[in-house]
Amino acid sequence: MLDFLNRYVMHPLLAWRDGSPRLRHLRTLERTQFDPPEVIAARQLAAVQKQLWHAWNTVPYYRSAWTKAGVHPSDVRDLADLSAFPVLTKADIRRHHRDLLSAAYDRANCRRKTTSGSTGVPLTIYCDEAAIHWKAACTIRSDQWSGYRLGQRVAKVWGNPEYRHFGLKGWLRNYFFDRAIYLDTLQLTEQRITAFAHAIRRHRPGLLFGHAHSLYLLACALRKSRLLDIRPNGIIATAMILHDWQRRVIEEVFSCPVTNRYGCEEVSLIACECEEHNGLHINADSLYTEVTNDGRLLLTDFSNRAMPLIRYQVGDVVVPSARRCPCGRGLPLLERIEGRDADYVVTPRGQLVSGISLTENFANLIPGTAQVQIIQESLTQFRIRLVADDGFNEASRAKVAELVQRTLGEGVDHEVELVDAIPQEASGKYRFCISKVLPPHGLEVNV
Repeated sequence: MLDFLNRYVMHPLLAWRDGSPRLRHLRTLERTQFDPPEVIAARQLAAVQKQLWHAWNTVPYYRSAWTKAGVHPSDVRDLADLSAFPVLTKADIRRHHRDLLSAAYDRANCRRKTTSGSTGVPLTIYCDEAAIHWKAACTIRSDQWSGYRLGQRVAKVWGNPEYRHFGLKGWLRNYFFDRAIYLDTLQLTEQRITAFAHAIRRHRPGLLFGHAHSLYLLACALRKSRLLDIRPNGIIATAMILHDWQRRVIEEVFSCPVTNRYGCEEVSLIACECEEHNGLHINADSLYTEVTNDGRLLLTDFSNRAMPLIRYQVGDVVVPSARRCPCGRGLPLLERIEGRDADYVVTPRGQLVSGISLTENFANLIPGTAQVQIIQESLTQFRIRLVADDGFNEASRAKVAELVQRTLGEGVDHEVELVDAIPQEASGKYRFCISKVLPPHGLEVNV
């Protein structure tokens, strides 16, 4: 009954109060996802062309870069024509941040997103409110492919829960509307996992959501303790590669298929598995994707007008697909994501700390950091490799020391290693957190 009321009363009421069209967008997206591929591609072309003209007219960076490259929005008569336009890198965003903002939007009225992403490079992106609502609808649509339905409780294995930053208002919204309970991956201990396991047994969430490896660790803990009666309607693994051996354990423990979802803070949802669990459907209603010869993914976000990202090299390696999914959706597919991975580290107190959560904090909070990689050499020794920019100074080093003590605890030594670049591995992956303490496939956690 609560799920029904939340879906059909609370969500519409809150959307009405906020003036948000996300539920109206959701109804449209649920209908158009089954359009033929050529119809979807035609919509993408029209949206890309409109975004190119918007960027040319209102974004100084693109007018300058495209003029230098000898290209113009009128050159794009087919989606393939976009390949003549320059690639946008993370370094470009950092270097030309102000010039990438559209003159048609007031930054004060846009949503600010800060992320270290999958490559450990801190970035700040601004997104207009119309795009926020559209992207939210796209995400809800893909979430429901897992078997979850809007309005059901959610259990999240995730670091740094966002609602905590909004005080009482955030707590109330989470309790009555989002209905999410969290296992904070920055503080994984036996006691916390035990409490979380009992909480999800009581609340019976419709969705279990989290980092792929975090969900695997939770499943290992529940299997070892024989707590095998938790049955969510859907499970969504995201933020890092979902390995087959992790998927098998998670599905065995929860008796529920795992839905692999792929996204980044800069553009939100990129692709997600459907009920077939054989490839990931690209969010073609918000993005146009290109894959280079070496597998690099380029994204053109045609929904965010405040800070358009056009041919953005997100930093991941993917395998494209020309297949048509038997689910009947016309949305194009990626076979798999190959370029995102992370390790956990273990503290002297026996806590597990998510590499993604840890790197996110370090990259965003250390002044003058262009890129960061954290290496655990031993239980008590860490190496913090930094690519520094002009803002790095002694205060930055002091901040590193503070973060090490706060997140890893007493008795941990660290060294700061300044480097010119942190190379990717031969596979194209970037390991932004490396632990030499843990076995390759993670830890079994006692409950």
